[in-house]
Amino acid sequence: MSQTKVKKMLFILSKATLENVYAAFVMANGARMEGIESEIFFTFFGLEAIQKKKLEHLHVATVGNPAMHMPTMLGGLPGVEAFASNMMKKEMEKLDMPPVGEFLEILSDSGCKLWACKLAVDMFHLEKEDLIDELDGILTIGDFYSRADQEGTQLLFI
Repeated sequence: MSQTKVKKMLFILSKATLENVYAAFVMANGARMEGIESEIFFTFFGLEAIQKKKLEHLHVATVGNPAMHMPTMLGGLPGVEAFASNMMKKEMEKLDMPPVGEFLEILSDSGCKLWACKLAVDMFHLEKEDLIDELDGILTIGDFYSRADQEGTQLLFI
């Protein structure tokens, strides 16, 4: 029995919270560092991570996030989301984690492909000019799935 090695990782990012964006970016970057092809497909609210006007203003999800270890009602109070987001950004800075825009450049320069979902782009009335310059294109979900049609490819939904 032959053992298939991971050759390509395809990440689907549907939410642009700091914790989801960094999870996808770190994993995609880690794949590239291991010599594995990687691609990120930004869909629905994940598109905010590649919108020029929004990518540096992402927040931590404080409402309904069990990892916050606080009652949901507290997470919705004014200032809690901003406070949590600033704390997370400071901790990432201590670890030399680049800001979102810089991380996207690093990913692109490493060969990671960055794709926007056509349906979501149309639904949110976005234009290509609204999105980062490093974007490799706008794909339908069928086009994205066809990129997964090879042995050794894994899909991960974040």
